[in-house]
Amino acid sequence: MADLLWDDVRGFFDPDLMGTLPDVLVPGASVEDWQAVLDLVDVRGWKHRYSEGESVLPVPRAETVLSRQADAECPQLRVWMAADVLVIFRFYSSHEIDFDVDLREVQGQERLDLICGFLTAIGRRLGKPVLMDAEGGDGSHPVLRFEVESDRVVLLAEPFVP
Repeated sequence: MADLLWDDVRGFFDPDLMGTLPDVLVPGASVEDWQAVLDLVDVRGWKHRYSEGESVLPVPRAETVLSRQADAECPQLRVWMAADVLVIFRFYSSHEIDFDVDLREVQGQERLDLICGFLTAIGRRLGKPVLMDAEGGDGSHPVLRFEVESDRVVLLAEPFVP
């Protein structure tokens, strides 16, 4: 059974209302958590590409990425959950795992199930909540959350239909 139903949440996946790239984050993270996410990407066999600026490189250890010079370009890890569903991890801080998902790629129940499965996989691996907020949000008003206790993604705001 689906964690969420598309008809209940489609307003939160409207790019015109939420922005194209809502912020997804795991607060209270550590370098070890980042490494666990990198390992999860590898174990799951998700297609991915790591880059620093224009250079595509093998995925380094999290401690290497997160100990870069302060003025260095922020590395990105692009992960495809499916052929046309991309999430982009940005290594801003060791204390928070931060990634974006393009809402134009998450339309309908099948895609919603895919993103809920992705959030669940990360939350389970880390044993921590995973929050989705509007683009530019800081996680203080998330609309979705993977809850460790219930082991599912839940809606935190009242459903609305645009």
